Amino acid sequence: MTTPWGELALTRFPENPRDRLRAWDASDEYLLRYLAQEGIPLSGTVVVVGDRWGALVTALAEHRPAQITDSHLTQEATRANLARHGVEPGAVRLLTTQDPPPGRVDVLLVRVPKSLALLEDQLLRLAPAVHAGTVVVGTGMVKEIHTSTLRLFERILGPTRTSLAEKKARLIFCTPDPALERPASPWPYVYTLPEGIGPASGRTVVNHAGVFCADRLDIGTRFFLEHLPSGGGGRRVVDLGCGNGVVGTAVALADPAAEVLFVDESFQAVASAEATYKANGVPGHAEFRVGDGLAGVPSGSVDLVLNNPPFHSHQATTDATAWRMSSGARRALRPGGELWVIGNRHLGYHVKLRKLFGNSRLVASDPKFVVLKAVKR
Repeated sequence: MTTPWGELALTRFPENPRDRLRAWDASDEYLLRYLAQEGIPLSGTVVVVGDRWGALVTALAEHRPAQITDSHLTQEATRANLARHGVEPGAVRLLTTQDPPPGRVDVLLVRVPKSLALLEDQLLRLAPAVHAGTVVVGTGMVKEIHTSTLRLFERILGPTRTSLAEKKARLIFCTPDPALERPASPWPYVYTLPEGIGPASGRTVVNHAGVFCADRLDIGTRFFLEHLPSGGGGRRVVDLGCGNGVVGTAVALADPAAEVLFVDESFQAVASAEATYKANGVPGHAEFRVGDGLAGVPSGSVDLVLNNPPFHSHQATTDATAWRMSSGARRALRPGGELWVIGNRHLGYHVKLRKLFGNSRLVASDPKFVVLKAVKR
């Protein structure tokens, strides 16, 4: 990536030489170009929210910015990209969306996230640290910035306008108004599950901002809950890509002797899963881990993996995440262990499972979803 601060060689995480998706886009370039052309002072506290793969903080590393992200993969990509360019450890402060934000922000740079709820949550958390002199600039592709996006900035921080588009990217300019009466944060959001969905019926769900289907049970998860495997005996179970943790919690409710590992690459998701689990007073043992799928889980140590894999990486449609999740599950499962997957019918997960496991069985289906089982031989 060419920036006013030099040429940068950037990669996503995990690094894959065959992956043609870049670790930056035109909106990152537009923002950096604007900062340099306008001579924006960067000597104060610079905070970068939503940096996808560390492109922004790597370019601005000499100004010692803080990065706030919901993504473990983003943090790992950022660490690798900073190290690649010889940036000393600690020059960039890596924070998660669950960490307390800096107490004062002089320059706030926001890469607009896909989730409007996550943007709302982060702006509300940062608003007390923003002052009248804070420079606030958002960036995103034109298709990512909507009227609702601008209204959020305006409602929480102050008057907002946008730039002209360049290479299908746009900037957002916000003038902080310290006198603005800000709304109370609605996050985390708590609701009760419906009846008729197995052990989780009528139970409590806690959702932090940005977690998929934060205000209701999505139809895919509902279908999965209706067809979860039965059995007990203290199995070690993984809720892989756990989201708000309702699937793993349902397993723990049905089998209090089970050991359930909740894992997701989203800090918001794992916080939601832990809150959901605790809200329901489940008596069993659980572990909550933010990480890259099943990396770090010993081989042959798991009896059951439950997975509703995503098929988007930010705005890109890809099956790479689902493939890596299934590959990790096969490694982590004991012989005889099972991977259960739910997905849209058209995604063809049964083909991938047969390639990996040598088998795939249809457990349940409806016009939109399938639940598949693969057994490690």
